Amino acid sequence: MSRQVDYYFSLASPWAYIGHPLFMSIASKNGCTINYKPVFLGELFAETGGLPLNKRHPARQRYRMLELQRWREKRGLSFHLHPQNWPFNARLADGVVLAAMAKGQDPEPYVKIVYPAVWERQLNLGDAAVIAGLADEAGLPGAKLVEQSASETITAAYEKNRDEAIAAGVFGSPAYVLDGEVFWGQDRLELLADALASKRKPYRSSV
Repeated sequence: MSRQVDYYFSLASPWAYIGHPLFMSIASKNGCTINYKPVFLGELFAETGGLPLNKRHPARQRYRMLELQRWREKRGLSFHLHPQNWPFNARLADGVVLAAMAKGQDPEPYVKIVYPAVWERQLNLGDAAVIAGLADEAGLPGAKLVEQSASETITAAYEKNRDEAIAAGVFGSPAYVLDGEVFWGQDRLELLADALASKRKPYRSSV
């Protein structure tokens, strides 16, 4: 039986985008099943004490820019530090992931395209037509999934992911949860790979 990783993310997250290729490689190498769990970061931050970017201290904002440059180089990526259409409301883009899964479709081709769409191509992921086009590029029925993404069923699934994230101890994107152990941030991917390779028991917090 393959091991499972709960993948909490938002398509608006630069760190989820930066780590995604390596995460997929690690999951494939270890034969993992990925449970895609898009979450609304605003609500997750509000519940767990995080702050949206524009409310963080200037020192934290400056440091974030350093980290983006460091990890852009480290992961071998090429993207805009200030893309034209970021930030954006990720509800629609994230919802299409859930809508695809609800129809039994693999969301990965879509996720793989959408991450660089904002950071590299500078597309507007708040635009329904753009999202539908990207889903079409991924071989999915874009217009149908965009329509479904706005449904009460998908809204409920999105909220359920938020509740499950909080219960699991997740407070940001991306977070990878293996056997109940949270690995927060793409800079913890090597630690996730080590845990999978060693097959060790999960660490637990005493707090």
